Amino acid sequence: MRIKFVFESETGKIILPVNYNRYIQSFIYKNISPKLAGFLHNEGFKYEKRDFRLFTFSRIFGKYRIIRSEKTLEFKTPVSFYLSTVYPVIAEEFTESIIKADDMKIGKNKIFLSSVEVFMKKINKDKMRIRALSPIVVYSTLKKGDGGKKTYYYSPFEKEFSDLVGKNIMKKYTAYYKKKPVDDRFIIKPYKVSEKRNLIITFYKETVIKGWTGIYEIESSPELLEFSYCTGIGSKNSQGFGMWEEWGEK
Repeated sequence: MRIKFVFESETGKIILPVNYNRYIQSFIYKNISPKLAGFLHNEGFKYEKRDFRLFTFSRIFGKYRIIRSEKTLEFKTPVSFYLSTVYPVIAEEFTESIIKADDMKIGKNKIFLSSVEVFMKKINKDKMRIRALSPIVVYSTLKKGDGGKKTYYYSPFEKEFSDLVGKNIMKKYTAYYKKKPVDDRFIIKPYKVSEKRNLIITFYKETVIKGWTGIYEIESSPELLEFSYCTGIGSKNSQGFGMWEEWGEK
């Protein structure tokens, strides 16, 4: 399930830090029930030692200007963003909450809902070209020589990128359905991706995150493609990474 939300403000603008993912994530958590928020934040859907939230969201879409001196973005309203999840309770609670809300804020910006549009995508093919609506993040935690740890972010041009995306999708699917997919292959290849244009480096709180936008070719079962459409590709989906749409689709 995917939902597009369009927001406006009385001032005609919304000002957010350049790295605003946590503001949208906080906005989502504040507009679902404490019980659901607690489950997602503290437990999630478990696979062995991993736990998954199984939702993702896009960047904010709209006209904006960069205020470099303040490291902020000034969006001209209306603006929109997408919420996507395989767990319908998240979408239902969030949508109902913001429809009923009299006073909403993203960061310090008072906003009001302008429109809602629901997408129920049915995929019946095993190969697609997709566009990343938010950066795709793929990484491993490696041990350093001194015994410490470091995070290594893979590029789409490394074999591990596709391998780890496939393993991640399998784990998320198993965590949600409590069974492994019949066909667990998932291949992703860069189609129109350049390091100059599509490598996105951002901060989530104090953490540096490297992800990739661009156009990709993906191949899997229709079931897993549809699942990844709802949950996102790669890691850190609930922090606003890995959302995609079919390339060329309106």
